[in-house]
Amino acid sequence: MNDMTMDRAYRPAGLARGEVLGAPVPRIDGPAKVSGTATYAYEGAEPGIAYAAIVGAPVGSGRVTAIDAAAAEALPGVLAVIHGDPRMVTGGSNSQAQAHSDTDRIFHYGQPVAIVVAVDQAVAREAATLVVVSTETGDGRFDPTAQPVQRDPDIGFLKPVEIGDVDAALAAAPVVLDRSYTTPVHFPAALEPHASTVAWADGKLLVRTSNQVIGGARRTIARALGLAAEDVRVLAPFVGGGFGGKTGVGPEVILAAIAAERVGRPVKIALPRAQTAYLVHHRSATTQRVRIGATADGRITAFAHEGVAAQNDDASFLEPIPFGSLPLYAGEARRFRTDLVRVDLPATGAVRAPGEAIGTFAVECAMDELAETLGLDPVELRRRNEPEVDPVSGKRFSTRRMLDCYDEGARAFGWAERRKRREGDWLIGHGMAAALRGNFTVKAEARVTLAGDGRAIVACDMTDIGTGTYTILAQTVAEMLGLPIAAVEVQIGDSDLPASAGSGGSFGAGSACSAAVLACEDILATLALRMNAAPEDLLLHDGVVTAGGRNVALVDLLDGAAIVATGKTGPGAETQATSQASHGAHFVEVAVHAVTGEVRVRRMLGVFDVGRVLNAKTAANQLIGGMVWGLSYALGEAAVVDLRNGHFVNPDFAEYHVAVNADVPRIDVRFIEEIDDSANPVGAKGVGELGISGAGAAVANAIHDACGVRVRDFPVTLDKLLAGLPDV
Repeated sequence: MNDMTMDRAYRPAGLARGEVLGAPVPRIDGPAKVSGTATYAYEGAEPGIAYAAIVGAPVGSGRVTAIDAAAAEALPGVLAVIHGDPRMVTGGSNSQAQAHSDTDRIFHYGQPVAIVVAVDQAVAREAATLVVVSTETGDGRFDPTAQPVQRDPDIGFLKPVEIGDVDAALAAAPVVLDRSYTTPVHFPAALEPHASTVAWADGKLLVRTSNQVIGGARRTIARALGLAAEDVRVLAPFVGGGFGGKTGVGPEVILAAIAAERVGRPVKIALPRAQTAYLVHHRSATTQRVRIGATADGRITAFAHEGVAAQNDDASFLEPIPFGSLPLYAGEARRFRTDLVRVDLPATGAVRAPGEAIGTFAVECAMDELAETLGLDPVELRRRNEPEVDPVSGKRFSTRRMLDCYDEGARAFGWAERRKRREGDWLIGHGMAAALRGNFTVKAEARVTLAGDGRAIVACDMTDIGTGTYTILAQTVAEMLGLPIAAVEVQIGDSDLPASAGSGGSFGAGSACSAAVLACEDILATLALRMNAAPEDLLLHDGVVTAGGRNVALVDLLDGAAIVATGKTGPGAETQATSQASHGAHFVEVAVHAVTGEVRVRRMLGVFDVGRVLNAKTAANQLIGGMVWGLSYALGEAAVVDLRNGHFVNPDFAEYHVAVNADVPRIDVRFIEEIDDSANPVGAKGVGELGISGAGAAVANAIHDACGVRVRDFPVTLDKLLAGLPDV
């Protein structure tokens, strides 16, 4: 096994050619998806399959006093109505499935209190409506803004940062900007619903589920059900989107397993869209205050980004609001903190780009407002405050091409030639924002088998949630072993395979591909011995191994026997010694209708520094998806809570408005590529979450440029624009 932590900057010799890795190779799993042969969690028809539906709490807080299932049990086709099992997940948090001794407490409306099992899905859902849940109603805390704020709460992974005397620096600054912003609840609404098919056999549990991190899911399921981890197998070969909402194990998985055990049959469950709002964690609503002190020429001397996020009593995640702000701009005096309010609402959790996605609304809009106050170009203000080292830790940057992103973006967008103008009733404006997403190195393993016929198999428990994992793993191994991509088979989505990082945090691709690289290096070392050469002197191409003037067919060198190697990577000294992040810049043009306030985004450009680009097509696809989501956050997405009872007013796509094709303009994505040898052996940094960082703020800044209305309570809806629009 090639077991390597990042103790030094490292570039594998086998990746020097760049003939396959990085190329815009179409997704190798694409044909299976478009032909319908890719199997998802809810598909398949096991003999004797049963179906489950969840009964939710009818109030937002209090206690369950009784459950009457008689009417449901009398419905033809109902097999069981289960409640009161101490293994049931009472809090409904997708991020932490766990049992509670306090099984009667209601943490939020819709919390699972019973599960109905029937011969088909329609019967199960009808029966669930017949279960009568009696409650003792509590005094619900449904309005986060009305709850006491807990300063420096002992939850969440991002601790407060305080450097220098921020208050004194602000008081002494010639120019001070002090603004507050709010963001609403956001849902991680993936195309594939949260679904599972579970079956027991000989005391072991097989779970086919829509999940992003199946190694963690296996441990969580085992813990919740009192099993050994090896008695649980999780399969997720295809996942139809996750966006953070599938990083943990939802209560429906545990409930389905309990149901399958009770009725002695395999059980399927899929959450209806409206129920997803209550049983899957969401992004917290936030209030944020940004204060920036600067000199008259725009040099930042003090920077404070303080926010408040919500969580219920049953979960420990706290939205890391200033996460993307920490290393973004220079300034000696610095304060970053997130405070907490406790509420009786469904759990909040990690949604795509936790912290950056919404923290950048505040910071990047504030920077735009500061530029206006100073009479500076927004790009120039950012350039003047580009730090030389990480301004929080003092560490050197592994790579940082932010200035190049600004320059290339401004050039390609035509930023210098922009001008506000009017086209009939449409007001045209432009905006920009920076993007940053922290990069992480995490533990990952991968097994590579070079078969006797010269084909290769790469295997690990990674998932592909639409990000292109199948393709980039195949490209990595093909590049290292000099094979055509068609000669590489990828096996993922099975918890019995070597443990990887899973899909989340934008660290999955770099970590899993790095483990595959290290496994391939062991294979190359074996081939080098057979060639009497050093590994770095080998050239593998078109099924031929060349070294020292000799050319040997790969299959002859293998002589019918496979070579199997496992690579293992993780963080090390280099990870600790450097500040690592992906960077970018957004440029946007919008049109605002002077009479109706309608906003149309006309074009978007993003320029990004993500280290090595593993696949130019899938990387651009991920970034475009993030930019679309930023647009959607800026103009529409907002979950509304009924403050009287803790219900979501708009728990489905009928009223939770996401961007559709008609809302999305031409989007141009470009790369500033520099391989980051400090990040991981493959030299790649996070991609997926970077695109959303700053995108919404760029839209909001462009709207202000067009019509002069500065909206600080997101999203930017018509009602917030109409009052401030200029007279026609």
